Amino acid sequence: DCDIVLFNLLRSPSIASKEWVYEQYDHMVQLNTVILPGSDAAVLRLKGTNKAIAATTDCNSRYCYLNPYRGAQIAVAEAARNLVCSGAEPAAVTDCLNFGNPKKPDRYWQFKNCVQGITDACRFFNVSVVSGNVSFYNENPMGAIYPTPAIGMIGIIEDISKVCTQYFKNKDDLIILLGISIEELGGSEYLKLVHGLVRGDAPELNLKMERAVQLTTLEAIREGFVNSAHDLSEGGLAVGLAECCMSNKEKMIGAVINNLNFDVRTDALLFGESQSRIILSCSKKSLDQIKKIAKKHKTSLQVIGNTGGNRFSVSDNDNKLIDISLEELQEVWSKALGRYIDSSS
Repeated sequence: DCDIVLFNLLRSPSIASKEWVYEQYDHMVQLNTVILPGSDAAVLRLKGTNKAIAATTDCNSRYCYLNPYRGAQIAVAEAARNLVCSGAEPAAVTDCLNFGNPKKPDRYWQFKNCVQGITDACRFFNVSVVSGNVSFYNENPMGAIYPTPAIGMIGIIEDISKVCTQYFKNKDDLIILLGISIEELGGSEYLKLVHGLVRGDAPELNLKMERAVQLTTLEAIREGFVNSAHDLSEGGLAVGLAECCMSNKEKMIGAVINNLNFDVRTDALLFGESQSRIILSCSKKSLDQIKKIAKKHKTSLQVIGNTGGNRFSVSDNDNKLIDISLEELQEVWSKALGRYIDSSS
């Protein structure tokens, strides 16, 4: 039951809204915050200029446990993808490397491969690692934590008027999927939450494809063709689209997804975590321009539906896979973290 799976994923601490945390501190110091918490990246204006800085943090420690080298690369790639979705060009990295006892060969192997993954990915994206720290011996008699090379990344927005957020803005906009969905569930939140398994390999990552998707998104945003942009990560396509519908509580806009032409089994299509994918929304008149940009960068593009209404609906070959009201989704997603904290206190 895809409805039930989606509800369960939205309740997961990894995916649930973090508003319980960020509403407890002042995120408007000196009134420089342009994009508030809750989108792909925070954006701060640089007073006296037309520029802004975007900032984000990322890491999926489960990926790094299954494949330290690739998991670390994904952390860098996703951080860059988040910045691009805000309209920023990635510029610099700080890392926070958290591991078990390095005197144990398997822990040291995890550390070595994560560092190499970060190095290679940052060189590929031409971003500098300007600072960082390492924390070892994070374990107890039951074992070590998952290797967690957390990536903090900032990017530059040249024109503050061109910032972008993840939530849908208008009714009757087209919904575009950039990138390719493949059949892979290894390391996914779905596999862990629904089937109780941490198995398989981390998702595939093609850095050239990743860069092409990012360049397409950044150019389309800068040219003013994009109304919203959101990267796909934990929870996959269904979770990402649901977040686009409900991230702005003041103006939630539904979606009808009815053109998923991928030869992929249903659970992998909806909840698989294939990398290098971004959801865009745009007006119908902007579609041809975005297609030209995608073609220039050799990026796969597919119109998968349109915005509107007060429900999130996904169908495949006339079979209804998901059909849930936005109010129900918002109730689960926005309050889940607080309920976890309350139940454990």
